[in-house]
This record gives sequence, structure tokens and C-alpha cells, in this order.
Amino acid sequence: MGENLFWVFTVAVIVGGMLVAFGGQREVGQKDWPVSIQWGYLALVIGGFGLLSNYMSFTAVMLVFVLVTGVVWGLDKFLLAKKRAGEPGHFVEYSRGFFPVILVVFLLRSFLVEPFQIPSSSMRPGLVVGDFILVNKFAYGIRVPVLNNVVVPVGKVSRGDVVVFNYPPNPKVNYIKRVIGVAGDVVEYRNKRLTINGKAVPDEKDGTYDYLEQGMAMIHNDQFKEVMDGKSYKVLNIPDAPVVALGQVADFPSRDQCQYDDNGFVCKVPAGHYFMLGDNRDNSLDGRYWGFVDDRLMVGKAFLIWMNFSALSRIGTAIR
Repeated sequence: MGENLFWVFTVAVIVGGMLVAFGGQREVGQKDWPVSIQWGYLALVIGGFGLLSNYMSFTAVMLVFVLVTGVVWGLDKFLLAKKRAGEPGHFVEYSRGFFPVILVVFLLRSFLVEPFQIPSSSMRPGLVVGDFILVNKFAYGIRVPVLNNVVVPVGKVSRGDVVVFNYPPNPKVNYIKRVIGVAGDVVEYRNKRLTINGKAVPDEKDGTYDYLEQGMAMIHNDQFKEVMDGKSYKVLNIPDAPVVALGQVADFPSRDQCQYDDNGFVCKVPAGHYFMLGDNRDNSLDGRYWGFVDDRLMVGKAFLIWMNFSALSRIGTAIR
């Protein structure tokens, strides 16, 4: 979080708290609390969410809100309401109102479907900047929220899947890439061609692909169609670009499982991990630079583009 946003959220919490504390009382016969109190709680929620997001994942923040409002709801329903003579205070009333909404959103995001927006060109041509996609959260098993351990196995991560995961160097950030290698695989990418366990991944030239990067530069790419484990998809590369920028390779965990040179790299995927690459091979910050993805960092399988405000024709496109 930028410093400016931090202070914006901090001010929101302070102002919200003051509005709630000094917002007045509900008039006799009125159903709603004063507007100042309503705005106060809204500021508290937004500010609190923003501040907590600086220290934990979105799911963890949602869980905190569920627990706080849920405890208030439970205490009121089974204890406080029986002893109370009049109407509840605004904190109890708003907590009771927020709890079911937050709980439903939390359950949907944790176990069924989570939305995600494509922030970069790393997955072109299949996914472009501005695509809003849906991620299947149970494709790879039902997981404990926050801890992300699989408790009910459903399916396995497979080569060729397009997945969303927590970025290993900063798990609060979500990334989207294609699974190239699973545990035990030897992945080699050399001279713009991909090899898995000593077998070349079939590809064929499929024309060219040009796009405008950040509204500034037109990028020209050769386009290829790859086929991996029965999945067919398109990838891009720039003939004269290096396979890997060696100066950008980090010292990541299990770095000793990879070897790099001017023509490419080869990595053996450790147990319980995956290796990811972007389809836009020469414009992707991916596994070749920051290493392997632990299974506990998996979010889910991307399956549908549900909105793109700049290209409405992309709505409903399946992700391959």
C-alpha cells in the first residue's frame, strides 16, 4: 500500500470513529440512525479494511470482519436480546446487518468463485489488460480459508491450466500464469522453445500479434500455438529478445534446482510446488525470475472472462 493510501484509510477510521461517537441518537419513532452515524460506519469499514489489507490477505481481512460481526450477532441473538428492554444500539444493529452479507461474500470467495482483474499483458494473447475473470476456487480441492490447506481433494493442478495464485515473494498479491511444470518435472526453456521432461512441447507458427503496451509502444510478436497435455493455447515471443534477463533472476527458495545461461534455463520442480510461465513469454515476470509456487499459495483455476469494459465482445469467453 502506498503511503498516501495508508493515511487516507487512517483518516477514514478516525473520522468514522468520531462520527459514530458523536453522531447523536435515533429519534423516537424513527427506524434509521442519523446520517452521520451511517456515514461513520461506512468510513470505519472502508478505512479498517484498507488498513488491515496492508498486513494480511483479502481473505484474512474478510475473515476478521466475519468473526467480529458474527460474535456480536451471536451474543445479541442468544444472550443480549433476552435481557434488553428496548432497541439495540447502533453497533449491535449494524453488526447484525453486516454479518450475513459479509458471511455470504466470504463463503462464495473462499469456496466457490472469486473475481480477478487482469492487470498486465503477461498472459496475452489469451487474456488482455482490462479482462475481469472468474476463478474456480474448488477445482483443486476445498481449502481451509487463510491457511489454504486442502481438506477435501477434488481435482489436481495440471500442466497447461491457467491459474491464479499468491505471488511467492509477496503472498498478499495475486498473480495469474499458466502451469508449465508440476512436482518432479524438469522444465527447460531454451531458444524460445519449451521442453518438459526431455520432450519438446509441440508448437507451430500461427502468424503475428501486435498490441499497444500502456498506450505508448506498439509491440510486435511472433505467435505460436502450443499443445500441452491435450490443451491448445497461443503464446507470443519476440525473436530478438533474450529468453531470460539474467540480471533479474532472484535468489528464490530451491534456486539450486535451476540452471541458467544466455540461451535459457532448466529447472526441476520440487515436491508440492509448480512452475509457472506467462503466455507472453518475453513480457512476463514469472517462475524463471522468482521460482516455484507452493501448493498452499494456489487460489484457483481461471475459467471465464465475465467483463471487459473496453472490449464487450470478450464477455463470456472461456479461458483456455
